[in-house]
Amino acid sequence: MKKKKYIRWCSFILITVIGICMIYPLVWMFFASFKTNEEINLAVNLLPEHFDWSGFIKGWDSSGQYTFTDFFINTFVIVVPTVLFTVISCTVVAYGFARFSFKGNKLLFGVMLSTLMVPNAVLIIPRYLLFRDFGWLDSYMPFWMPALFACYPFFIYQEVQFLRGIPKELDEAAKIDGCNSFQILTRILIPILKPSMISICIFQTIWTWNDFMNPLIYINSVSKYPLSLALRMGLDVAASTNWNEIMSMACVSILPLVIMFFCLQKYFVEGIASSGLKG
Repeated sequence: MKKKKYIRWCSFILITVIGICMIYPLVWMFFASFKTNEEINLAVNLLPEHFDWSGFIKGWDSSGQYTFTDFFINTFVIVVPTVLFTVISCTVVAYGFARFSFKGNKLLFGVMLSTLMVPNAVLIIPRYLLFRDFGWLDSYMPFWMPALFACYPFFIYQEVQFLRGIPKELDEAAKIDGCNSFQILTRILIPILKPSMISICIFQTIWTWNDFMNPLIYINSVSKYPLSLALRMGLDVAASTNWNEIMSMACVSILPLVIMFFCLQKYFVEGIASSGLKG
């Protein structure tokens, strides 16, 4: 018993130390947003001498023509449809792979999984040329359309693994009660898939919210910039960078993600655990 307690306490201390190391940059960024530029550049103290809120006020106004209100709205316009389209399309495709036997099922599933091994850098130029020919540049279509057509094999695989752990007897019982395939999906399987779908929402929200490369490639107008480009723009427009403003807006930008994760972490853990264990 003493040995088990010792191991438990050692594990607890180790996890605590690792957690502090991981969260320290966020804590430093939060307190740096209340410091002046001189304190950020010269002082070594974590806490500011005086809490200065001017970084939040001036940082929110940004360049003046467009404020962070506009950038937040742009980010939500990109993220919300992308997440909804991803969840719907990936669930439908995963349902097809997991519940229907058709010619070429395994082959198509293998081809879908093989796309996970394709480096994103290889796709940048072909994808840009394709979207250019469609006339989608400087719009949000390059984010919405891939999500609408289930171009995220990782999420499809996750939901296929989850569905394979659900007994097919539920489908058969629903068919006896007169349900068709669509009704089985919407009435029987989707309520069970809730943890997996919420974990997809969390993943896709974080990835799209933090995405810098794709908005940089496809969006040219400042009026359409999301938060990731707006924060980078703050480093470009100023002759001398006001780091307290950058840190303030970075804190504000990640706040919705932090709140969302802590509110939904229960479903997130359930979805990942179930998908991994039932494969």
